[in-house]
Amino acid sequence: MANITASEVNKLRQMTGAGMMDCKAALIETDGDFEKAIDFLRKKGQKVANKRADKEANEGIVIAAVNADHTFGVVVRISCETDFVAKNEEFTSLANKLVAGAIAGSVKEKEAALNLVIDGHSFADQLTNLIGKTGEKMELSGYEFIEAPVVSAYNHQGNRLATLLSLNMKVEGAIEVAHEIAMQVAAMNPISVSADNVPADVIERELEIGRDQARAEGKPEAMVEKIAQGKLNKFYKESTLLQQDFIRDAKKTVAQRIAEVNSGLTATCFKRLQLGE
Repeated sequence: MANITASEVNKLRQMTGAGMMDCKAALIETDGDFEKAIDFLRKKGQKVANKRADKEANEGIVIAAVNADHTFGVVVRISCETDFVAKNEEFTSLANKLVAGAIAGSVKEKEAALNLVIDGHSFADQLTNLIGKTGEKMELSGYEFIEAPVVSAYNHQGNRLATLLSLNMKVEGAIEVAHEIAMQVAAMNPISVSADNVPADVIERELEIGRDQARAEGKPEAMVEKIAQGKLNKFYKESTLLQQDFIRDAKKTVAQRIAEVNSGLTATCFKRLQLGE
């Protein structure tokens, strides 16, 4: 058996980010071979992840951010099992480094985010090491981006919910109103930007519900479709972003609030991630 020194253990810890005792055990198991020890730690982390694959990972952190010129943004959700781990400095630091790297590299795919190199190691490997240290299931459970003339991010207090919102033009006041509407998306959870973007199956479901309600109320069959359409319009009002009442002033819609900045300005896309979804 190799004589494992404290400096070797610390070196492996610096290389992998794993705990001191885990590093010592890995070096003992692999007779001091650093490459094999790294593989051992990775396998240990993966083993833990697989072992706990049936566990719920409803805690974690959600972070949204945009680049300096507000043209590209990402929102990420990294899930874990407990609030204790979610608030761990190493976990939150890794999440923030992922977001910073994704913004710097304009990363548009989840797979690319997993392969993003952070402190000399891929994010996926860093997360695997953290799984091994904490014994909790962890995953990059959500990754979205928007690229547009104006993109704004909103992070709800506690980092359990975050949003991105884009506008079609960069004009004076656009960044500020985009942030307001990103908050609207967080608070009101719309299904789409406008009625035009609502999936056909959702529309048909809402119409069918409206028809059934009308018939249950004893309305004449000749009026059923008109009543169902009225209920669908109400659904649009409540569930599509541009038709929703603006949360800061219910006397105007979101579309009207945006148009106050510029008549040609409109929202084009949003992304919303939340823990537990």
